[in-house]
Amino acid sequence: MTISQHVISSISPVEIGARYPRPVGRNAFRGHHGTGPTETAYIVSTSRGATGWGLPLGPGDPGALIGRNLAELISPSIGVVAPEALFLDYPLHDLAARILDVPVHVMLGAAGSPQVRCYSGGIYFDDLDDGLPVIAKNLAQDHASGFRDFKLKIGRGYRWMAPDAGLDRDIEVTRLTRSLYPDAGILVDANDGYSINTLVSYLEAVADCNLYWLEEPFAERWEDLEFLRKHPAVPARIADGEFEPNVDRIIRFGEAGLIDVALMDVIGHGLTAWRRTLPGLPMKASPHAWGLPLKTLYAAHLAAGLGNIDTIEGVPGNTLGTVDNGYTLTDGLLTLPDRPGFGIDLAVQKNC
Repeated sequence: MTISQHVISSISPVEIGARYPRPVGRNAFRGHHGTGPTETAYIVSTSRGATGWGLPLGPGDPGALIGRNLAELISPSIGVVAPEALFLDYPLHDLAARILDVPVHVMLGAAGSPQVRCYSGGIYFDDLDDGLPVIAKNLAQDHASGFRDFKLKIGRGYRWMAPDAGLDRDIEVTRLTRSLYPDAGILVDANDGYSINTLVSYLEAVADCNLYWLEEPFAERWEDLEFLRKHPAVPARIADGEFEPNVDRIIRFGEAGLIDVALMDVIGHGLTAWRRTLPGLPMKASPHAWGLPLKTLYAAHLAAGLGNIDTIEGVPGNTLGTVDNGYTLTDGLLTLPDRPGFGIDLAVQKNC
C-alpha cells in the first residue's frame, strides 16, 4: 500500500509524560529540572484506518490538514513537503513508515547501525542539594540501567557557587567519575557558563581524564574557539549548536575545524531539516535530546537512518502513556526494534 491511498481523517492531541528515575537538579543556567515534564503529542489518523503519532515541532493548525492526501504532506524519501504540515514532522514520519510497514530509520535510508551508542545525560548539579556522594549514586543508577558513558554538567561557579569553589567542584566531579568508571566516555557540558580563562583552568586540571567531548563551554565566538582549538588540553571533540543555533554559522565553524559535533535539537531542528542537513554536514552530529526519553528514541532513528552520528543523548526514565516498545539499552548501546514507524504505541489515548 502506498501513502497516496490515505487521506487525513483526524488529528487529535494526546498528553504524554516523562518520569525520570530521580529528581534532576540544576545546570549552569537553569534551576531544578524536576521529575519529568508533560507534553502534548498528536495522533494522526487516515481514511483507511492507519495512525501515527509523535511530538510536534511547535504550534500549527491541524484543521487545515483534514481531508488532505497524505502524499501531499510528506514524501518518504524527503520528509514533510507541505510547510503547513511541518509542525507534525514526527507524527507524519511515524504514520508514513507504519503504512509502508518499515521502521522510520529504514525509511530514512538505514545508513547507520540499529545499535546506537547512547550516553546518560542525567548527571546534573544534584551535589549542591545532597552533597558530593549523590553524584556517585546517580552514576551507579544510570550504569545499572545500561549506560556506560556519562555527560557531566559543569559550570557551578556561574550562578550557584563562588567562581573558584564552583570550578573546584566541577573538577572534583569529573575526577570522581573517572575514578569510578575508568573505561567510560566522559562528556562535559558547561551550558555556556564558562569564561575562556575558567575553561582553560578546568581543562588543565582534568587533562588526564581523557574527556570524550567538551560541550557548549561558552557562547560561540570565532576567536575563542580558535584559541581553544590550539590549547593542548582541549579534548578531541568540541560539541556545540544546541542553544538557539544559527545553523549556517555552526556549519561554518565545522568547515573551519572549530566544532566537531553539531547539536541542534531533535525537535527544535526537526526530522525533515535533519534529513537535509546531516548528509552534507562537515562534522559529526548528535541531536540534543534532553527533556523527554522519547526524544532519545527519535535521535536513535536519525543515527540509524542517516549515519554520521557516533553517540546520542540518553534521557534516563520512561515515557508515560506508552507501552513496552522493544528498545533495549545494554552495555551503552541502544538497540532499535524492527517495528513499523518509531515502534512506540500509546497505551491510553487520552485527549488533552
